[in-house]
Amino acid sequence: MVKNLNQQLIIFIVAAFFISCSGRNNKAVIKFSIDSTSIVLNNLGDASLVQVKNVYSKNLDSSNLLSVIALPGELDSLQDEIVVKGHYVLQGDSILFKPDQPFKKNKRYLVESFIGAEFATVSKLFSGTIKQNLQPQKQILKR
Repeated sequence: MVKNLNQQLIIFIVAAFFISCSGRNNKAVIKFSIDSTSIVLNNLGDASLVQVKNVYSKNLDSSNLLSVIALPGELDSLQDEIVVKGHYVLQGDSILFKPDQPFKKNKRYLVESFIGAEFATVSKLFSGTIKQNLQPQKQILKR
């Protein structure tokens, strides 16, 4: 199990390295599907898509490509952030996250993804804005 997780981590690091070295710097687009039954992650880029397809062929549901967290409401001071469980579907050049329970109306969800996360780029190196840790792409979606 640990070996499998290490292999997946290496795949993501290699994908992030290829993306950061390429001339393109497109961030993935994270949004609800038209009917709000799933979360769509697209605009992955060629290198990321190849790595995602490799992980998908092994078992996409066992990877942590995307994490979805239900955020407490503004008046819910006692509620914790809750991890939303679900499964992934690779559809063309997009990844769909389908939750086990439907998304709730008027609820906010934090979506984090390391797909396409970038390491140091030349411009960040010269500007001195390099961070030590790899940062996920974050998006808050409201249903």
